[in-house]
Amino acid sequence: MTVQVTLPDGSIKSFDNAVNGFDIAKSIGSRLAKDAICLEIDNNFYDMNTIFESDISVRIVTNSDPDALHILRHSSAHILAQAVLNLYPDAKYGVGPSIDNGFYYDFLFKEPLKENDLSDIEKEMINITKNAQNFTKSEITKKDAKKLFKNQSFKIELIESAESEEGVLEDVVTMYTNEKFSDLCRGPHIPNTKYLKHFKLTKLGGAYWRGDEQNPQLQRIYGTSWFSKKDLDAYLIQQEEAEKRDHRKIGNELNLFTTSNELGSGNFLWKPKGAILRDLIETYSKNAHLNNDYDLVNTPHIGKSILWETSGHLNHYKENMFPPIVHEENDETYYLKPMNCPFHILIYKSDLHSYKELPLRYFEFGSVYRYEKTGVLHGLLRLRGFTQDDAHIFCTTEQINNEVKTLLNFSVKLLNSFGLVDIEADLSTKPKKYIGTDDDWEVATNSLKNSLTELGIPFATANGEGAFYGPKIDLHAKDAIGRRWQLSTIQIDFAQPDNFDIEYVNSDNKKVRPVMIHRALLGSIERFTGVLIEHYAGHMPGWLSPVQVDILTIGEVSDYVNQIKEKLVNYRINIDNRNVRLGEKIHNSQKNKTPIQIIVGESDKNASTVGLNIYGKDNLKDVALPEAIKLIIQELKEPEFSING
Repeated sequence: MTVQVTLPDGSIKSFDNAVNGFDIAKSIGSRLAKDAICLEIDNNFYDMNTIFESDISVRIVTNSDPDALHILRHSSAHILAQAVLNLYPDAKYGVGPSIDNGFYYDFLFKEPLKENDLSDIEKEMINITKNAQNFTKSEITKKDAKKLFKNQSFKIELIESAESEEGVLEDVVTMYTNEKFSDLCRGPHIPNTKYLKHFKLTKLGGAYWRGDEQNPQLQRIYGTSWFSKKDLDAYLIQQEEAEKRDHRKIGNELNLFTTSNELGSGNFLWKPKGAILRDLIETYSKNAHLNNDYDLVNTPHIGKSILWETSGHLNHYKENMFPPIVHEENDETYYLKPMNCPFHILIYKSDLHSYKELPLRYFEFGSVYRYEKTGVLHGLLRLRGFTQDDAHIFCTTEQINNEVKTLLNFSVKLLNSFGLVDIEADLSTKPKKYIGTDDDWEVATNSLKNSLTELGIPFATANGEGAFYGPKIDLHAKDAIGRRWQLSTIQIDFAQPDNFDIEYVNSDNKKVRPVMIHRALLGSIERFTGVLIEHYAGHMPGWLSPVQVDILTIGEVSDYVNQIKEKLVNYRINIDNRNVRLGEKIHNSQKNKTPIQIIVGESDKNASTVGLNIYGKDNLKDVALPEAIKLIIQELKEPEFSING
């Protein structure tokens, strides 16, 4: 038997017998064999000890590869579950995936864990890793799996429901075992537990089993793991900084927004200062759109069930929609809109259109409502009711590439204007459940890919993660402490024009289908505001600050203050003329994160000067008023927006 292995560089390794990943890595070099985590073959990942008896083309994934972190963290979740079962034999274990920057596992305990219990679990995990236990893959029948997991009700449920994500197929169950611990899993895993050296359990949380509020509430143990101590330490420092920047904490301190039990989970009320901040963001975005050939539209919050049947949402998205609203008088059924797109289609459909009109770009700040599970709600970042800077473009097939490139450029420039400059993308391709033809999907996907390449935007491909109606681009921005936030979304849709039977008249005077592009550039206004708050740690740029200037007085200088106000009439000013010490006024202004303080006293009045404190810069004394005004106006200048600049 001869097995030929083709490597990414085109070179071929020949083996006289069946071969596994370690054999391949060792044939290249001992260092590679040491660093190897798994194999990638035809976009699928395999354990290093998987045996191959036929020719393959393979990529060896090492510990320096981003894909390896997912494998490490998935394995970390298994080791966590093993440690918990060692310490708490009566615990029931659910599922434990890898997530961004870490992993978790869900458990049901007889007595709830406390935060200080995590240190004992960590110690047990360390004991497991020291033993270098091999991860061994096996396949057994469902019947045998039920016997093996007879005391684990959650595992039995996964087996009976044929949960493929957990390694359960129609007749066969895939599982991994290390020492006496076994778990349902498709794999792959790190070669053995010793590969996990740098990890930390971070917190306890709660989650309903399978995300259903009717099911038992489990305790979720979160952790993070990395291939180096340096990376682990850097991440933990980042998390400490993230806690300080939490938009919920800062929003409360700055009196921006609030919520209440009467309002319900996943909803927020905007206080005056928060409403100003939100309006500033919306106005800037709206002006950018109106100045770049978008038409402003407005749509209602509910629509009849037939609308959502036609769009496909009731077939593909119903679990994320609020329950129907049934009108008692005529028995008509309505739904709160989860998306704006069907309404924009109806606007398009209300008129006849020629190819000469296209592309048509409809834009609105549209409020949508999605029934997110309680466990995923998170301040402004994950809500049940939110507003999107939503637009839909109707164009010809020939216009797709140019529109997508223009959209990408528009989005990047808009994010840059708000101070988010480190941008990268995910390209999400056809999911298992989809509508439209395979040819349409290929055309749409290639258009997105080519546009990203032409504009030089770095991107990763998320296979199978597209929306049910089309492939999409998600733009991610890194914030001041290196976190990656998904913001802009661009989706091509060949299906909805068919669903709604919309047309335009082409140059041959024939009626044909337009292509539809869905896009939101800031995403949701609420989430974007939360991201900005955390990016700037509450110290918003001057042009976005709800209060831009605090005038702090020493003594009776009201006439002089009025002169200053007149010169700054177009700016948001607060005057603190309380009869308290100047130090207290400065402290209060800084606490409210006002970007500029003007300090005026009798001597300033007589000399036509001011003291000037600008956030992030040296404090200035005895600044001539005209010069101070000039500096302030420059500091508070709104960034100019141009997609061509």
